[in-house]
Amino acid sequence: MVRKRVSESLTKRTASSRYCPDEIELWAAQESVFPILGVDEAGRGPLAGPVTAAAVMLPRDHRLVGLWDSKLLTESKRELLFDQIRDVALGYGVFSVSAAAIDQQGILPSTFEAMRQSIWKAIESGEEPELVVVDGNLPIPDFERAQRAVVKGDRRSQNIAAASVLAKVTRDRWMIEMSEKWPEYGFSRHKGYGTKAHLAAIAEYGPCPIHRQTFRGVSPGSPA
Repeated sequence: MVRKRVSESLTKRTASSRYCPDEIELWAAQESVFPILGVDEAGRGPLAGPVTAAAVMLPRDHRLVGLWDSKLLTESKRELLFDQIRDVALGYGVFSVSAAAIDQQGILPSTFEAMRQSIWKAIESGEEPELVVVDGNLPIPDFERAQRAVVKGDRRSQNIAAASVLAKVTRDRWMIEMSEKWPEYGFSRHKGYGTKAHLAAIAEYGPCPIHRQTFRGVSPGSPA
């Protein structure tokens, strides 16, 4: 019966473009788990720039119209939600790990480091979560709090969707700033991803200090 009610509510929310589906929040409410902290990252795949993670705890009664997986939103909508999320959140944190650190320890450890640090910042700024929900299929290692990995979590949880917005906007803004420093690479357009134009710029100018030197496409023979 509980599963049926959750499914019916999820269907109603999904039918409306005004809300991210709240499958995870509905489950948490049935289990009397609150608050929950959503965690997501931006920038695992690019050839340049940091990997950035964010963690967000939303109140039950928030009214964040249009909240959704950040990749499905326009830039202007992400920018609008960025301020709204920070205004209503019970706690939030954002943390980036540099390209140099990614080269030293690898992208997956760097992603988990960014996630852990963003969680601590969120807890320091707000409340203690009862559960951490992480986008993806892997839980955060070396992390003692209760957590749950959620595949496609940014399309199943409002807290994770909110985290995805904070992470992407923060990273995109930084890459735009770097485009002013190194305009020849076009970072403001592709945000460091391996587009044809970006690869052509690397071939012509060589990598700059914010490129991930161990990634294929940046340095010849790089395995990443």
